Amino acid sequence: MNKSLNIDDKVFLTRMAEEVIARRLTTPSIFFLEMMKPLNFVGSQAMIFFGPIISAFVKTDGYYKAAEIFENHHSVEFLIQEIERLDRNE
Repeated sequence: MNKSLNIDDKVFLTRMAEEVIARRLTTPSIFFLEMMKPLNFVGSQAMIFFGPIISAFVKTDGYYKAAEIFENHHSVEFLIQEIERLDRNE
């Protein structure tokens, strides 16, 4: 999936970035996302594979949406940029 992100995807990723900032995990999150950027599609497929197991323990409202968004290689870069932007504004 090489299409650009739509508005709903960007809003979802911005909310995810806000959670990262609120939990004060900016630096570890950016390091992790940069390391995993080449594997984001594989990671999204792993999320789908483990979805039934995860859903037994947590609400999966945004889980499958995140898996779908992370199929797009632009999503990780957008999330990193949002985390950095929000961290600068705080």
